[in-house]
Amino acid sequence: MSEVVSRRGVLAGLGLVGLAGCSRSLDMSAFDMDFSPTGTIRPKVSVERSLGGYQAMYGSMQDGPFVLPAVPYEKVPREFRRQVVQDPTGEAPGTIVVNLQERHLYFVQPGGEAIRYGVGIGKEGFLWSGRAVIQYKKEWPTWTPPREMIARKPELVKWAGGQPGGLDNPLGARAHYIYKDNVDTGYRVHGSPEWWTIGQAMSSGCVRMINQDVIDLYNRVQNKATIVVG
Repeated sequence: MSEVVSRRGVLAGLGLVGLAGCSRSLDMSAFDMDFSPTGTIRPKVSVERSLGGYQAMYGSMQDGPFVLPAVPYEKVPREFRRQVVQDPTGEAPGTIVVNLQERHLYFVQPGGEAIRYGVGIGKEGFLWSGRAVIQYKKEWPTWTPPREMIARKPELVKWAGGQPGGLDNPLGARAHYIYKDNVDTGYRVHGSPEWWTIGQAMSSGCVRMINQDVIDLYNRVQNKATIVVG
């Protein structure tokens, strides 16, 4: 009974009690609401308020020996900014899911929600997909270009022994190393200083994130977490 009263109270607040008894169905999609089985109502998408909004999420920050510059988040399409959404994946909490078509990465939460981040993906011919694990992760990782990349771009030979971590390092502030059947796939979920490339397909197959976002993800993900890319 209390559930019905609660629901009628919400409908009254929306000015819809009169319509609720009509024989025709009412399309609630325009109100962007989620009627969960418990009768509670919440927005489908919301900024993670605990972080204080986008200015706090993407502001300049000291991280170890480096100071990350602020990201002009107003120039990043809203769909690619960090936010909490209803989980569309059906995977267990703690799983990373990369949707290549949407160019979103979901970190699945308990309670039917996920944290969604915008990502950049590999260009045609460099994509990888499958189910694997995050074998380990690193802060300010060293980047070593593969021999095939050096053959395509001979100027990278100076980093054949590895480019130390730093603000200009292509792996950004954090890297998550993807292994399948205990074998390194060569693919990573990593940060990038080039925030303007998020949402695009132009890498050599890795999943790129805004540095502030990859730090947030790094702090949540456990080693051996499942990752699904597809």
